[in-house]
Formats: sequence, structure tokens, C-alpha cells
Amino acid sequence: MLKRTFATATRSRPFRLAVVGSGPAGFYTCHRLLKEHDNTQIDMFDALPVPHGLVRYGVAPDHPEVKNVMTTFDKVAEDPRFRFIGNVSVGTPTSVLQVADLKAHYDALLFTYGASEDRHLGIPNEDAYGSTSARTFVGWYNGLPRDQDLQLPLQDTDTAVVIGQGNVALDVARILLTPIDDLRKTDITEAALEALSKSKIKNVHVVGRRGPLQASFTTKELREQLSLPNVRFEADQQWIQQQIAAHEDAINKQRPLKRLMGLLAKGRKDNTGDKSWHLKFLRSPVEILADNGNVSGIRYEMNELQGESFDKQRAVGTGQFEDQACGLVLRSIGYKSMPMPGVPFDAKRGLVPNAYGKILQSPDAAQDDTLPGMYTAGWLKRGPTGVIVSTMSDAYDTADTILTDLKNESPMLPDDPQRSDDIVPLIQQRGVQPVSYRDWKKIEAAEFAHGVSIGKPREKFTSVPDMLHVLQPN
Repeated sequence: MLKRTFATATRSRPFRLAVVGSGPAGFYTCHRLLKEHDNTQIDMFDALPVPHGLVRYGVAPDHPEVKNVMTTFDKVAEDPRFRFIGNVSVGTPTSVLQVADLKAHYDALLFTYGASEDRHLGIPNEDAYGSTSARTFVGWYNGLPRDQDLQLPLQDTDTAVVIGQGNVALDVARILLTPIDDLRKTDITEAALEALSKSKIKNVHVVGRRGPLQASFTTKELREQLSLPNVRFEADQQWIQQQIAAHEDAINKQRPLKRLMGLLAKGRKDNTGDKSWHLKFLRSPVEILADNGNVSGIRYEMNELQGESFDKQRAVGTGQFEDQACGLVLRSIGYKSMPMPGVPFDAKRGLVPNAYGKILQSPDAAQDDTLPGMYTAGWLKRGPTGVIVSTMSDAYDTADTILTDLKNESPMLPDDPQRSDDIVPLIQQRGVQPVSYRDWKKIEAAEFAHGVSIGKPREKFTSVPDMLHVLQPN
């Protein structure tokens, strides 16, 4: 392995980094590197013509303030040392580029492509019509091209079940119950608005296998859910308060949890309305009930909690079961990352094995047995947990690892004196026209203009051909 020198004062050729994935983890890592290391050039790749990953396609449309981070990303992209290369996939059998192509053009690679797939329950009839993942539902109403063919029985049932009790679970429950005129003020897609405007869903059950102290939604999300107009809140308040009282001392030591439990115990003051959302605990789904291939209900095994400390309590099945009628089931039990050929992957943990963001030789490798010039950040690095702020911290940690390696003149990828530093000609030779960040801003401007014309902040393009059509000469 060739060792190379990266001292900013003496190195004539810049440190060249390829970033695979254009979500928050990628942008925040770039933000730190560009600030701290002048002699750097970064190319960021995304399979879609548009950047920003889950900020664009995962954040709820009624949370526009969360999307303000895109202003920071714009500033990163304005740096002349940064280049966005969109519409270019990497690392799949049909991709424009493979990892080997990147290794031949860059000093180092950073993988931040996140967790694009969802976990399954592994129970009978999970594929029945009316059963899908919350991730797919979120992608559908946020305009993710791959999810635009989703069909849901919104007009055929008045009851939906959401399996899971995290923020995404409350997001989808809230979208199903929010007045349609409120949604019209957001950047939710017109196709989703049309479908939701005809929805007959009036009751949403948010179901978890353990208790209220183990729920992973935040106070902000719960407060919004409790504030939905004309929506009752139903839960076993007596049991919730018993659980809180039983662990009061431990709860008082954790301020965020104390605030969350205080809000949950209060419930909703004006608990009236012709719609409802239910928070149910101690239930594990064991079968989706189906009639002629359509969801007709769900069967739970009832659980009990075992263990003294609430953060270590386990849900144990009791052998008793409960059936609930419903026509829509959305599983919200987590995302998962997928392996990419040429990059070590820990299938058991669902992430790229790493030491502080530097990729290990294998999942079982020692912490100092790393791959030169290979890095990761975000959900691919730590697993699909946390919000954008935690992703920022995680990305900065990876950036610091890269900066330390540069300072210490640690080995990077092998140098090829014959290589071209510009990978774009290779992409074009393979029949793909990459999309620049300037191109993306043209696409965004067209979305803003379309949104204004129909009284919305933005109307997203939901297909890649429509995005690329904006860039065609008039």
C-alpha cells in the first residue's frame, strides 16, 4: 500500500474525496472538512438528480422548520471545492459507477447512503393489500419516485394500525388524521393530497410491544399528536400512570423522559372529536388477518414486562391473543441499510463496520484493522437511529477522523499516476448526463413556481424524467 503525504502546506495536489449519498451525513461531513482542510476537493454522488436524502423525502411535510438545514447544505455546495454529481448511481449491478471506479479516481471514499430499506415483521399475510411499511408511505406522500405506485385502501376502511412507537409512527398517524386543508399548506404531493382527501380513516392505533417508558417518540411529536383538532386520544391512562409511579425515581433523573411522561400522563384536555388515535402497549403482532388478499385485521399476542429497571425490561408473550379489525397496517419498526459490493458490511448489525467512521477490514476486525482511505458516516455508520442533530454530530466525528488521518499522513487509496482526476467524462461515456447542484437549483425553482401557482410552498417532481425535463433547452 502506497503511503502519501497530505500536509496542506506542502501538498500541491488537493485531497480528493468521493461521497456516496447526499443526505445530512454527507453534507455535514463535507461542511467540516471544507472548513478545516483548505486543500480539499469533494465530489458527492446521488442516484437521484436531487440531493438532501431524508431531509427531502423523510421529514414530515408539516415540519418545514426541520428542512431549514438545507440552507447549510446550499452553503456547502456554493464552495468551489465541492461538486454535486446527481443522477449517477453507485454500487448496484445496474449502476453507472462501481466502487472500483471511485477508487481509481479519488484519494478516499466516504459512504453515507443511509438506510433505504425497511424491516419486516416476518408474520403471515404481511404482503396482503393494505399492509406496507411506514417508510414507503412516507416516501409516497413526500414524492420519492420509487414509491409513487403505492396503492392504499384509504377509501375502504375507517381504521388503521401503525406498528411501532417512534417518531415516524407518529408522523404517519398524524398525516392520516390531519385535516386536509391543513395539509394543503405543506409541500405534500398533490397525488397524496388527492388520495388523502378521499380517505375514510377515522381511527388510528399506534401499537408497541412494551410500555410507555420504552416508547421512542419525542415530546415534540407527542405534543403535536395530542393537539390534532377533532381527534380524541385513547389509552389506558390508569396503567400508564402506574408505570410512571413505579419508576418515578429513575424517570426524574432523565429530564427528556420526565417531560415526555408528564405530557403523556396529562393526555388531552378537550378529549372530544369524531376521529381518534389510540396508544396501545404490550402487544406483539403475530398475524395480519386477510380476506381475499386484503387486510381485514391484525392479531396480537399480549405481552407482560419482565425486569426491574425500565430500560432493560423485556416484552414476554403471555400466550393470550387479541384480534383487532382494521383495513390498513403500516409497520414502523425501523429502517435498514443494504450492503454495497466492495464495502465491508455487518449483516447482523445492519451497518458498515467502522472505528470512529474509518471502515474496518471486516465485521470481526480489530479496531485498528482499518481500510486506508475508506470512511462512513450517518445511519450507515451507527445504525438507523437518531435525528438530524445526532447525524450532524456523527458526521463531524467522521470528518475529524479523516482530518486526523490527513494530519498524520496516514495511507489513503493507492495512487494511479495515469488516472484522470475528473470522473465526469467516464460517466458521460457510459451514457449518463450527470446533474450539477446548479441544475438542482433549477429543478427546485421549478418546484417552487409550480407550488406558488397552486397555493403551496412547493410541488415536488415525483419522477426522474420530469426532473430532467426541466433541464432540457426550451
